Amino acid sequence: MRGLTFALVGFGTVGRAVARLVLSTHATLHLTHIFNRDVERKRVDWVPGDVQWTADIDDVLTSPADAIVEVIGGLEPAGAWVTRALEAGKAVVTANKQLLAHHGSDLLRLAAARNRALRFEAAVCGGLPVVRAIGEGLAGDRLGRIAGVLNGTSNYILTRMESAGIGLDEALQEAQELGYAEADPTDDLDGHDARAKLCVLSRIGLQQAITPDQVACATIRGVTSHDFATARRLGCTIRQVAEAEQDVNARVVRCRVGPALVPLDSAFSRVVGTQNVLQVTGEFSGETAMKGLGAGGDATAVAVVSDLLAVAEDRGAGPAARYAAVDAPLATTDRLPGPWFLRFTIRDRVGVVADVAHVLAVHAIDIEAVHHEPAGTSAGIPLAITIAPCDPHMLERALVEIALLDFHVGPPLAVPIMR
Repeated sequence: MRGLTFALVGFGTVGRAVARLVLSTHATLHLTHIFNRDVERKRVDWVPGDVQWTADIDDVLTSPADAIVEVIGGLEPAGAWVTRALEAGKAVVTANKQLLAHHGSDLLRLAAARNRALRFEAAVCGGLPVVRAIGEGLAGDRLGRIAGVLNGTSNYILTRMESAGIGLDEALQEAQELGYAEADPTDDLDGHDARAKLCVLSRIGLQQAITPDQVACATIRGVTSHDFATARRLGCTIRQVAEAEQDVNARVVRCRVGPALVPLDSAFSRVVGTQNVLQVTGEFSGETAMKGLGAGGDATAVAVVSDLLAVAEDRGAGPAARYAAVDAPLATTDRLPGPWFLRFTIRDRVGVVADVAHVLAVHAIDIEAVHHEPAGTSAGIPLAITIAPCDPHMLERALVEIALLDFHVGPPLAVPIMR
């Protein structure tokens, strides 16, 4: 393997982990530059003296380095810098799922035109090598469905709520204190992080270039400890699930991100803490599941360095040329058919169940079971209902009508049940 020189753009948690891993174990990879704003406060004595520290991105982009590693995140200026690097003939390794989700087609086409690599194993599931496993290991199959727990922060919060019986706010505070959640957790809780990852995986696995604006997201903020208790009586638990499946003939992708009831014996229920799991379904290979650490500097650094080693072996565009040719689907929808779990927080009065049942019946929706909690609180009584598989469009209409009824003392929760 020929040696590869590279520059680090970003020296935060991941950038530092990449530098440590390369300097300690990979003699064929040569770090030449470290870029970071206010770079003086980032200097460490364990980086060799011949590495140039800089706060000027032009020092990196005009350097003779073979590749850049972009780990600053965000759409800009990362997008402009990745573009300039490719135009300058450099390979790019990135952990930036948002950039790939929003602008992957343009960047991959540029990489293919310049015959330079654009690799992004670290953008999805941290140290779990799902991009290579799906894009290369399962390239011979036709994949019809991708589903997974792709966000470590939300999974930590939900599994703490499940195991400790605490509320979401308390679990979120724990996650923030441990460094798993940002001060603003919106992207994690509301599904935006998992949505970006799903877009990347759909391109690689389903050969469908969906963008974030085409994927519906539902927040986990409405999930309560009561919901976990009811889910367990149903043989389930709750996870934030990202899923996409395609109708190949119609070129329609059904995709969504949000909380879902998952069976206790499924791969989704067994991921705890910040773990991720991904399950793909192929026409010939059947179901393949991958599980591992989805976050953290060390795990993500392994993916980054693995991509650098791949670039050192193949200086051309590699898989980027194939991924650049993926077209957008004709349509996307979040209406995945299946059973649902509904939970209303109500004030006690006669006829609540009858009122809900009437609205559902008008919309041709069958109730499978009603689950009464033994006791309520001053905040209201939880009323849970499971419904048979139905037309999601009809369910949406029914929920709008149910929201107008007078028994609500809190926002309802409606989540799919995965089978």
